Amino acid sequence: MDKQATKVILTEKEMPTSWYNIQADLPEPLPPLRHPGTKEITRLPPPLFAGALDEQEFSKERYIEIPEEVQEIYKMWRPTPMIRAFRLEKALDTPAHIYYKYEGVSPAGSHKLNTAVAQAYYNKKEGIKRLATETGAGQWGSALSMACKFFGLECKVYMVKVSYHQKPYRRVLMETFGAKVVPSPSQDTQVGRKILEEDPNSTGSLGIAISEACEDAFGRDDTHYSLGSVVNHVLLHQTVVGQESKKQLEKIGVYPDIIVGCIGGGSNFGGMLLPFVKDKIEKKKPKLQIICVEPTACPTVTKGIYAWDYGDVAGMAPIALMYTLGHSFVPPPVHAGGLRYHGMAPIICHLHRLGFIEARAVNQIATFQAAVQFAQAEGIIPAPEPAHAIKVVIDEALKCKQSGEKKNILLALSGHGHFDLGAYEKYLAGQLEDYEYPKEKVEEALKQLPKIPA
Repeated sequence: MDKQATKVILTEKEMPTSWYNIQADLPEPLPPLRHPGTKEITRLPPPLFAGALDEQEFSKERYIEIPEEVQEIYKMWRPTPMIRAFRLEKALDTPAHIYYKYEGVSPAGSHKLNTAVAQAYYNKKEGIKRLATETGAGQWGSALSMACKFFGLECKVYMVKVSYHQKPYRRVLMETFGAKVVPSPSQDTQVGRKILEEDPNSTGSLGIAISEACEDAFGRDDTHYSLGSVVNHVLLHQTVVGQESKKQLEKIGVYPDIIVGCIGGGSNFGGMLLPFVKDKIEKKKPKLQIICVEPTACPTVTKGIYAWDYGDVAGMAPIALMYTLGHSFVPPPVHAGGLRYHGMAPIICHLHRLGFIEARAVNQIATFQAAVQFAQAEGIIPAPEPAHAIKVVIDEALKCKQSGEKKNILLALSGHGHFDLGAYEKYLAGQLEDYEYPKEKVEEALKQLPKIPA
């Protein structure tokens, strides 16, 4: 085994001071958004987000400075460690070198705090008193609850109902930071009440929770909506992850051959890959392989269609050109709640369409098998979401074992699974099941795509 540092740490002085904006370097510009009502090309409706975030959403400036107040809070946990997975490599008997960037050291336990702090800061500056949001598995809700408390804002979280019951301690964490948390669909909005009338047993979805949070924000002058994934400004804020990763690997003379991350809305994966995909776009690293991984129960990129669709169930959010399973699709209740979204970040979809990244889907049981193997080797219990990426990392490392190739594999380990032990308990007891692609439900949902004028 190569003798190399197990962990690569950066100093505070080496932290990124700007976010990297991929829109400056795309070979083809992103397709524009469309207004949910008129279907015409538009910018995001002003009532949704802070003005500064709207500007970032459409900016073509390559680097956007991180405000000093945000940098100071980042220093609570950033820079995060880059770790060489020596013990996993040994367990797999592979010549591959596996590295993982571990975002689970943040106070919220995941990468989500990188954008939550920024969004709370910009809203506070504009005089907003309250933020409304949705959350799937709870990582985003936990992060925004914490960030709102840092800046003295109120926070209302619509938590997808299946996760609300599967992950009660995520709810407790949010409430500890002062947030008001309700299961979605809820009785607090017209959207929620309508869905519950039609299906009292609805397990919810991110699309439903987004609609509820948007309705909440539109209904109050003191409230803005805050989103933890999908949109451009969120992926922008997450690029601190990829920028730090590049610098850490450069310190030990390494450049990845393969980068792997999970996708639900795309923020974790985007934050890691965007600073690297720039090298591929510029043909400096044409052979770099970038793989996004999703659940077979919600295979947005691998089996969705590339079409115009709403970002939410009620059709209140802007219409984006993206891979989608249909905005009314409610995914099966897999334990990777953060990956249960019908669409995907337009940036991720665009890069996939242009051939810069590839996508794979994996089953729930195989994902937890990989997660347990990783935990037993590395001592970190991963969240179910990045466990999907771990499954593909192991697959690629075993391919290297068969071929004898010595590749460098970089994993985006977006968070820990300490609040997901209920899912691990079910896996260890043999009570988990695989959910296959629900073809009929997707076909029904795709019939409801918005009609876009030529």
